[in-house]
Amino acid sequence: MNKAQLVARVARDTALTKAEVGRVLDAVLEQVARALHRAEKVTLVDFGTFLVTRRRARQGHNPYTGQPLRIPGRRWPRFAPGKALRQAVKEGTGARSRRPAD
Repeated sequence: MNKAQLVARVARDTALTKAEVGRVLDAVLEQVARALHRAEKVTLVDFGTFLVTRRRARQGHNPYTGQPLRIPGRRWPRFAPGKALRQAVKEGTGARSRRPAD
């Protein structure tokens, strides 16, 4: 599924237009990116956690020449799925279907 398909499905399931859903999705993704830039963790209960980890510098080699080279360390984004998301993928159901009715 691409972004346009996601926007269309969310618009279909809510009372929002595709344009409104698109703006909301862009804003959410922007805020997640900003938080990760600040090395903050973003946790969406039942869905998962976005976080930044450090990759250590390591020794590599040039595949063409075989010469050794140093690969610098860097910050790297990660996503750790939540329990409900893992279960939804395993069972083929929606992650929200497991919540009791209010």
